[in-house]
Amino acid sequence: MTMTMQDIVYKKLAQALQTSHLEVVNESHKHHGHSGDDGSGESHFFVLVVSDMFVGKSRVDRQKMVYQALEHELRGGIHALSLKTMTVDEYRGM
Repeated sequence: MTMTMQDIVYKKLAQALQTSHLEVVNESHKHHGHSGDDGSGESHFFVLVVSDMFVGKSRVDRQKMVYQALEHELRGGIHALSLKTMTVDEYRGM
């Protein structure tokens, strides 16, 4: 069985960032026909990552951690990634 890009993103982030909560939402349908739409239906994603690996890290550093985990996918397949990165305490306080 072939994994979808959504599945790959979920698996890679869960492993690399030891997530306590993770949501990966495919938003490609919102960008159909726009620049960056490759027609695959798997090019634009919203990701909520909750991990205590983010404690003490800036927003930019947290995003860099996500980008590093998805380096391969960002070079070929994912056109846009909207991120919300939080620690467990930040997530509980929402």
